[in-house]
Amino acid sequence: MAEKSPIDRKWVKWIAIWATWTLFGFFFTSQFALQNQLSKNPVPFWQILMWQMVSGYVWFALSPLILRLARKFPFEADKWKRSLLVHLGASLVVAFFQQAIDTFFLTRLGYPPNRQFPSFLEAYQYFIFINLHLSILIYWGVVGIKSAYSYYQKYRERELVTSKLEARLATSRLQVLKMQLHPHFLFNTLNAISELIYRDPESAERMIGDLSDLLRMSFEKLEVQEIPLKQELEFLKKYLEIEQMRFQDRLKVEMTIAPDTLDASVPNMILQPLVENAIKHGLAPRSTGGEIRIGALRRNGSLQLTVADNGIGVPANDPENLSEGVGLSNTRRRLKHLYGSEHQFKLQPAEATGLRVDLTIPFRELNGEK
Repeated sequence: MAEKSPIDRKWVKWIAIWATWTLFGFFFTSQFALQNQLSKNPVPFWQILMWQMVSGYVWFALSPLILRLARKFPFEADKWKRSLLVHLGASLVVAFFQQAIDTFFLTRLGYPPNRQFPSFLEAYQYFIFINLHLSILIYWGVVGIKSAYSYYQKYRERELVTSKLEARLATSRLQVLKMQLHPHFLFNTLNAISELIYRDPESAERMIGDLSDLLRMSFEKLEVQEIPLKQELEFLKKYLEIEQMRFQDRLKVEMTIAPDTLDASVPNMILQPLVENAIKHGLAPRSTGGEIRIGALRRNGSLQLTVADNGIGVPANDPENLSEGVGLSNTRRRLKHLYGSEHQFKLQPAEATGLRVDLTIPFRELNGEK
């Protein structure tokens, strides 16, 4: 949908203001009409409507001045005292001026009914005594509405800026995560390739191919925050193939992925740092290595992901006091940004030994289906 131009928005604004004062006129017309039913000499409804509409449109004509004063003298922390004095004076000036205009026009249209004034000054005094306080109240009402709307606009602008900054921060975290993966992972992989190139050229060639695919997949999705689970698993499998060639029979992987979860939307590179953490801190320190189990399950509108290992576990078997590295802490921040309170991220002991990471996020596909 095309965005409205500034001229169109200005017209919409003033039409809305005009409609507001029209409703204002109808409101006081209904009030006067009810009071009129108690009069001995009732006034025709059309005449009451004419009086109130004239008064309402006088306020409409004064609206640009009041709105400009409200914009120029806002009630901000460092300006409210000066603004209060300005608006106190302006409310009196505008009220007296508005009553003068009402006096001039309404007396010529038969208001007040059944009463004649020998001079404009006497009529003006009557209008002042009857309506001055209401006019002052209307002025402050317009200033209050304008101030509230200005505060709302500033709040929305800050919210938009914050949202953009959070999106940039999330993208930066994803890029940092990939930058952390590349040097560390490349060093280890190239080291393994150099060891295999003479001893097992075929495995070295396969590892080079897997590394090439892994880097290509990583750079293709550099700016993407969420991808289907099946793409995330493809990336993870390439990563694990390289790690399995490095660790050989010391690393076993078991995946239990429910078919109905493959199209679910997940954060890009959400599993890789969890698996890397399990390999680096859980299995690598053990001479016999171990096993990593990766699971995905759809349940009650949520996607449940699990990464568990049977490695050395955590000190004192207390995951709550585990000192998290950059990968886990970065994962927590990304999940909080993407899902807020709608996600869960838990670390707990995995069976007899090892660590289990449980991640629960809202189940949705990239096309928006749940």
